[in-house]
Amino acid sequence: MMTFRQFASKLETIPVATSWYLADLGEARGKQELFTKQSPQKLKTLREHAMVESAVSSNRIEGVVVDQTRIRTIVFGKSLLHDRNEEEVRGYRDALKLIHEQGNRLLVSEEIIQELHRLSRGEIWDAGKYKDKDGDIIERYPDGRERVRFKTVKASRTATTICELIELWDRCLLERWVHPLIALAAFNFDFLCIHPFRDGNGRVSRLLLLLQCYYLGYEVGRYISLERLIEQNKERYYETLEQSSQDWHEGRHNPWPYVNYLLFTLKTAYREFEERVGQMKSPRGAKTDLIEAAVKTASDEFTLADLDSACPGVSRDMIRKVLRNLQKANKVECLGRGPGAPWRRKGNTL
Repeated sequence: MMTFRQFASKLETIPVATSWYLADLGEARGKQELFTKQSPQKLKTLREHAMVESAVSSNRIEGVVVDQTRIRTIVFGKSLLHDRNEEEVRGYRDALKLIHEQGNRLLVSEEIIQELHRLSRGEIWDAGKYKDKDGDIIERYPDGRERVRFKTVKASRTATTICELIELWDRCLLERWVHPLIALAAFNFDFLCIHPFRDGNGRVSRLLLLLQCYYLGYEVGRYISLERLIEQNKERYYETLEQSSQDWHEGRHNPWPYVNYLLFTLKTAYREFEERVGQMKSPRGAKTDLIEAAVKTASDEFTLADLDSACPGVSRDMIRKVLRNLQKANKVECLGRGPGAPWRRKGNTL
């Protein structure tokens, strides 16, 4: 919440690099609907792959590793689990499923934060409960040495601080102190600094990142694993977290290294999404299904131009071909002549 307090005091400028990331992400979000509408069937593979990668990578960052040969069984199956690690991976899967299915309807609240922790921690005794003892973030070296990387918020102040963080998040979005993506990164960072749980804070922060992306309309995490990208840049993740957390308790910290890291991660996800969709071949009939779905949801009367707008990436000739087939099947009728002629569905036959 210390980062939001900074923003509330009327932030005057943001770094140039941050502006570039925001511009790139705005453009990527604009293309998002085009890709998801153009290829609705072939994205199933990407969604399943992202689910597996997210569940495995987010846990692996925290040192939780499972047998590679059992990963798909753990994530998609219902079989009995072999050990605690498998339980945590499947629990993270359950949390992801909740977000993927209800993300647009879930608001960030104290209840949802605790629920994500409860799901992702499996059957551990304090799943869903705030820490009851103070605990700092300790870095341990291979030779046995330790150092305090960051002093977290005291256990006695955890609940109050989390409630303040949520309130400032809501106010920031409403009053537009900063761009919503900056607010998203600030929330993620402040949450990690608060460190509300005894264990599992990193995993909950990544689940909240996905949830808040959905809330803001950035759905790339459905198809590309954000957790896997963070794991691939894990050293930079910890480096920027430490840079930005200096003097956090006093409110004199510099949040931009971590903010830019998360924005870079989202940008990388969108670039990879576009590349993967472009490399995949369209399933047979995918465009036909898309056009027929657009006809079904169109108003009582519609034109070729209306279907053009509803089916980005589909040629006008393809739309005409599908309409002719529907006309032969007595499912639509043309009410005029020429490219601007209106069309109409016949009954509820589609």
